[in-house]
Amino acid sequence: MIKTKRVYEPAERGDGTRFLVERLWPRGIKKEALEMKAWLKDVAPSPELRKWFGHDPAKWTEFQKRYRAELKANPEVWQPLLKAAKRGNVTLLYSARDTEHNSALLLKEFLEEQL
Repeated sequence: MIKTKRVYEPAERGDGTRFLVERLWPRGIKKEALEMKAWLKDVAPSPELRKWFGHDPAKWTEFQKRYRAELKANPEVWQPLLKAAKRGNVTLLYSARDTEHNSALLLKEFLEEQL
């Protein structure tokens, strides 16, 4: 099972293997406090796409198309997540305030389609 969770929420036993899937380190979080296996910067949207989107819900539909294209073009960046998900629970950690329009949700959906 693949889940998403904000980095500001506490780790739980059911999280399984936790991965930070943001390009930028989240504000106010110490690295040792974030219980995770790895920080996968390259699976996050490119800096250009992230800046263009700017967490604007009006751009969500187009953002999804562009981010999916980036993921399809770079399978090596998401393969570790897929392998981990085949072995057990995986939690994708993100820092965005918007819990309905963020790259971690789209990444989760994309990975589930690959399973």
